[in-house]
Amino acid sequence: MFTTGIIMNLLITTIAVIITAYVLPGVTVSGFLPALFVAILLWVINTFVRPILLFLTLPINILTIWLFTFVLNALIIIVISELVSGFKVDGFWWALLFSIILSIVNGILFTLV
Repeated sequence: MFTTGIIMNLLITTIAVIITAYVLPGVTVSGFLPALFVAILLWVINTFVRPILLFLTLPINILTIWLFTFVLNALIIIVISELVSGFKVDGFWWALLFSIILSIVNGILFTLV
């Protein structure tokens, strides 16, 4: 069962997705519901899948001084854009930029709340 902390986290991330998509011309989100689905998928992937991916890519992450993590983040965003109807990313570079700006906006919103 979801706790209020997880629900608040999802709502803040949903708002961050909407703001970030508004700022970036290469990313579109058609409303609150697709943004919420993006936030839910981000939460699920970051909680369960991302740690496994980081472990599997540990050698390349060490060689690239953890810069490959940005590539993983962009690939996760691309996969989410394929899964969520109403959320579209126009390519790898937009996904990379989206993941960076989303982290910044999310951090700012969490600080304000």
